Amino acid sequence: MRQSYLFTSESVSEGHPDKVSDQISDAIVDLFLSKDPEARVACETLTTTQLVVLAGEIRCRGVYENGEWAPGALEEIEKTVRGVVKDIGYEQDGFHWETLTFENHLHGQSAHIAQGVDAGVEGSNKDEGAGDQGIMFGYACDETPDLMPATLDYSHKILQQLATDRKSGAAPFLEPDSKSQVTLRFQNGKPVACTAVVISTQHAPGYDKGEKEAELKAYLKKAIASVIPAELLSDETVYHLNPTGTFEIGGPDGDAGLTGRKIIVDTYGGAAPHGGGAFSGKDPTKVDRSAAYITRYLAKNIVAAGLATKCTIQLAYAIGVSEPLSLYVDTHGTGKVADDTIEDAIRSIGKLGGMTPRGIRMHLGLNKPIYRTSAAYGHFGRKAEGDTFPWERTDLVDDLKAALG
Repeated sequence: MRQSYLFTSESVSEGHPDKVSDQISDAIVDLFLSKDPEARVACETLTTTQLVVLAGEIRCRGVYENGEWAPGALEEIEKTVRGVVKDIGYEQDGFHWETLTFENHLHGQSAHIAQGVDAGVEGSNKDEGAGDQGIMFGYACDETPDLMPATLDYSHKILQQLATDRKSGAAPFLEPDSKSQVTLRFQNGKPVACTAVVISTQHAPGYDKGEKEAELKAYLKKAIASVIPAELLSDETVYHLNPTGTFEIGGPDGDAGLTGRKIIVDTYGGAAPHGGGAFSGKDPTKVDRSAAYITRYLAKNIVAAGLATKCTIQLAYAIGVSEPLSLYVDTHGTGKVADDTIEDAIRSIGKLGGMTPRGIRMHLGLNKPIYRTSAAYGHFGRKAEGDTFPWERTDLVDDLKAALG
């Protein structure tokens, strides 16, 4: 395992056009799950200049049944979409929550997909099948208290700070769209220096020259210093702050956005594999989402238990089949016990429900409207509070230790 290297991760803000789309899609998931915990949702969102378009397949008791929308359902969907855009802060000529054009092309779920997923099809006793085939990865490491890759953790938190200050009025010159990138030097597998930080942020007119530009860049350096530990920053750290110059036109007006185009930002910043499936817009029967959450949960608990300092887990599924096809654990040479022994321990923990789609949903409590908050600043490394981010809990540590004797 390489010990000395440079590594970089990026993040994008809630106002980035792809993230606007992700948040709208997950707000629709939350809306339907709030009506029916067994709702089926696959919602894709397109955003561009003064336009939001929804497309996808749904099934939801009391909202969409037998090919018909319930009274008021379409109006509630549109209200939800406009509310997301308003909360993000878009009130610009090119993208405004109140005046944008909205199109809804959601329709009923395919019966052929449903028959492979639903439990008890035609009176059978089979468990609920996976919503699709695929491979899903989870990862954890001890680089930060959140057990996340440091480069990604810092990139997310910088943009969260910008959004907080923008909305509070502490940085009124900021607009919603922004991106960050952090490069760290690692020695013996640990971060020892920040060599470069990139921030490109949309700004109010005039903040691309003179004293206003200096004010903006001084603010950005302060935001960086509030997140990245002081011992990693030095006179040798290179800052690229709005390196292209003017950034007034942004968000969906500057570039079209689509659901699911920021999967590496959503997961581990390139520090771990990704199966390819996006999360946002999908109800938790889709293993793209739920299995990615359980693998993060398992990897995080393995590291939290002191069984390894770095852990990657893979699960694989077939559509309509409940049991995972494979479980793979890799502790990258840092494990205190053999990787196959950890695999056996995971399989032996009954509360995980065999890691079937239903078992995952029941153990983590995923049939709840908890997803919009996950759609910006990463699905992982967040704080588990109440029902939100249950896959970030470390409540499996004792079970793992017991299973390993």
